[in-house]
Formats: sequence, structure tokens, C-alpha cells
Amino acid sequence: TVVSQRAHLCASTHDIHDPHFQLVLRPITIGGGCWVAAEAFVGPGVQMGDGAVLGARAALFDNAEAGGVYSGNPAIFRKPRGLRAEV
Repeated sequence: TVVSQRAHLCASTHDIHDPHFQLVLRPITIGGGCWVAAEAFVGPGVQMGDGAVLGARAALFDNAEAGGVYSGNPAIFRKPRGLRAEV
């Protein structure tokens, strides 16, 4: 798994209904063989399945399926990763 430069993994948020904005912890799970590209954002509670890719400057707020390529803000599924066979 690779997390590139200036990527942001945000594993908490604040309760907007609480007058004191209580901190709410929501762990992130990033599977094996993933890539979170440069300056991408992964939001609280998100799970990235094995081999998922999040493109540069994308913002992921929902779970990413294993082997999927995601990009945009908000990030959406673009295509299957399609790994080459090892030689």
C-alpha cells in the first residue's frame, strides 16, 4: 500500500448537533496493495478494499471496492484496476 505526498487521512469529525462540537472518531481502513495518490483526501470511516486506487486530489467519502479506480470530488468509481500478470 502506498500513501503519496500530501495525502490526508481524516479519521475523525465533529458532531454538528452538539453545541460543543464533540469529536467523533471514525477509523479508516486501507487494504493491501492500495494507492492513495498525491493530495487525495480519505474521509472518516471510509474503507478501501484491497488493490483500490484513489486518484490525485480526489476526495473519498464512501467505501471503495477492492480493485476499483476512483477519482474526482466526490470520488466515484471509474473502472476496474485491471492488473497486468506478473512475468
